[in-house]
Amino acid sequence: MRRHLPFERLHNFRDLGGYRTADGGTVRWETLYRSDSLAKLAGADAHADLERFRELGVVTVIDLRYPWEIAAKGRHPETEPQSWHNLSIEHRPYDQAEIDPGVDPWRHLADRYAEVALDGAAELREALEVIAAAEGPLVFHCASGKDRTGLLAALVLALLDVSDEQILDDFALTELATERLIADWRAAHPGRRLRWPGYGRAPAEIMRLVLADLRTEYGSVHAYVTGHVGLDPAVVHALRARLVEPPA
Repeated sequence: MRRHLPFERLHNFRDLGGYRTADGGTVRWETLYRSDSLAKLAGADAHADLERFRELGVVTVIDLRYPWEIAAKGRHPETEPQSWHNLSIEHRPYDQAEIDPGVDPWRHLADRYAEVALDGAAELREALEVIAAAEGPLVFHCASGKDRTGLLAALVLALLDVSDEQILDDFALTELATERLIADWRAAHPGRRLRWPGYGRAPAEIMRLVLADLRTEYGSVHAYVTGHVGLDPAVVHALRARLVEPPA
């Protein structure tokens, strides 16, 4: 329950704390969160969720969705005091509901993540800079809190020297929200058929492929982030200082 924060309308809100780093440190709890769309906090029926969100003391929100998604679905309530950053890391939109059921689903999604890693360098760099500089709890999210959010979470954890095993485990926790994510899709698309049976899934194999692809292409995740993404190594140190509790 400490990792999965209970909400009525949010299905995939999680604390990224508690993971162990290579030097024996621990990622700080109650400092960095990942989520599905915070637009679900808007509306009269979201009052309880909004109060729960306020209790977390979040000061910064990073919204990884396209501007057109925000225009269609809304953003986290503008009446709230958080600093809000729209950093659309994905540049080639695709409809997961319409993925060909005949393709290798996890390889297909890993290839889409590779596109984000290639195209979204500027936005990923800014997101990492915002996370490193935030002076209080921060949450980043996309629509389902699975793909774009999953990639950014994996990059952050890798830069903190969290093991692959823990990164894969964190990614796969979205599987606990899959049924609710599918229910949301069906409610939003009455009469439309969900063509791809893997919709809402997040098996560890996807992230295993993504990390392997980054290492094949760039040598390491760190080299990818400081090379292609262009992140100043000083920001990596700032991320570690802010997010990792040193070993006792």
